[in-house]
Amino acid sequence: MGSNATSYKQLKEDFVSNLSGGSVSEINVVTAVGPIAFVLWSILQSRQSFFRPYKPLSFIVDFLLNTVAILLATTLYSSTPLILCGLILVPAIFVYALPPNPITSRKKPRLPPNARAQKSSSTLSVLSTKPFLTTYRGSMLVTTCLAILAVDFRLFPRRFAKVETWGTSLMDVGVGSFVFSAGVVAARPVLKERAQGRTMPLHQRLLYSMRHSLPLLVLGVIRLLSVKGLDYAEHVTEYGVHWNFFFTLGFLPPFVAIFQSALKIVPSYATLAILVGVIYQVVLESTGLKAFILAAPRTDLVSMNREGIYSFIGYLAIFLAGQDTGMFVLPRSLNPRSGSSNGVQRTTLLMTMAVWTAIWSALYFLTTNYNYGAGLDVSRRLANLPYVLWIAAFNSAQLLACCLIETVFFPNFYNATDARVEQEAYEVATSRVLRSFNRNGLAIFLVANLLTGLVNMTVPTLDIGPPVTMGILVGYAAVVTAVAVALDAWNLSIKL
Repeated sequence: MGSNATSYKQLKEDFVSNLSGGSVSEINVVTAVGPIAFVLWSILQSRQSFFRPYKPLSFIVDFLLNTVAILLATTLYSSTPLILCGLILVPAIFVYALPPNPITSRKKPRLPPNARAQKSSSTLSVLSTKPFLTTYRGSMLVTTCLAILAVDFRLFPRRFAKVETWGTSLMDVGVGSFVFSAGVVAARPVLKERAQGRTMPLHQRLLYSMRHSLPLLVLGVIRLLSVKGLDYAEHVTEYGVHWNFFFTLGFLPPFVAIFQSALKIVPSYATLAILVGVIYQVVLESTGLKAFILAAPRTDLVSMNREGIYSFIGYLAIFLAGQDTGMFVLPRSLNPRSGSSNGVQRTTLLMTMAVWTAIWSALYFLTTNYNYGAGLDVSRRLANLPYVLWIAAFNSAQLLACCLIETVFFPNFYNATDARVEQEAYEVATSRVLRSFNRNGLAIFLVANLLTGLVNMTVPTLDIGPPVTMGILVGYAAVVTAVAVALDAWNLSIKL
């Protein structure tokens, strides 16, 4: 019995090892299903007020569009994602052609916690909670939560699973996107400081950052102990023997707080991100560090966890790139003194986002192209410069797509003249499912990890056919989504 368990554990480890990934273009097409499904959601909402009031049928359709569609794209339609996109676009065109049926809600919408401070005043704050950012972060979290369990089933293509060393995959972009999106929202306290005309001293920034880090580091220790104690299958070359993703997330805030002091010399977070990435890449190429990370024997604590320790530098660059994006995405207007209209401000934002998407994409092309660039390979294991630039380009494009959808279908939000109208417009323009994932993102990610462990310890995932696999994955997705929506309905925000 013990030898059977050991051999099955080895089978599961082999199942996610030595993979080479797939093409960036395929990843782009598969992940495009999320924004396209949100186009259908937006048409249903803006043209038919389908999700107001939010009834059980509304939740089912919301769940199917913003969760199950992504699941189908990574499983049953993984080889034909364009067909799935077409199947979503056809009803979208049909619904758009129907006469509009807007319904004003009789019931005043409940304001989210961050809006209550503004409830007593009709004055718009410098920063706003933008629907497209909620959509982007919510969709990213949904995809991440689905993939961490789906990867353990044969129905999930191996080219979507994390690569061993060199290459690109769906799950590789998911890990980086998690860090990038954390960087985007981390710009909020910096913008608040600047709006108030004050600067927090370094020691205060470090203390503030440690309050965010400690819960994550504790989760990292708990995951380490549970994985070792339960003899759970693990992929050592992903982060190392003891390191895990929670440690990476936990160490980011204090290092970002330190690097913020460099802004006195370096003009922007983007420049700082590129500098960190370039210096790290130069060290990888000009010293023995790359060979050490990829091939050194695991003899001490550093060598045992070398992937997690050194890839942290790349993730730090990704976080800084996300923070730079947040600096122009989060403010209400890019140039508040210009006096330009809301429509012009939104157009300026879209153009700025498009320019940065082009910049990150061009830099990625120049570092990876063999004919016109440096010809470097992407490595999530190293979190090298091409990986940093790929993640920045991918997420900038996703944010741009979400912003464009919001601009087309929900102009009432950015044209709002007071806080109450803006918050009502925010409620209308955001999916309840995606909003719930975004509100308690890290807590839901933790729930998803626990359920993934439970499924793997109770179900022989490698021996299950497609019908049962889909049943398990849809059930898992429904439970995770129900937990997220329930927390939102109970007005609970779990801050980790």
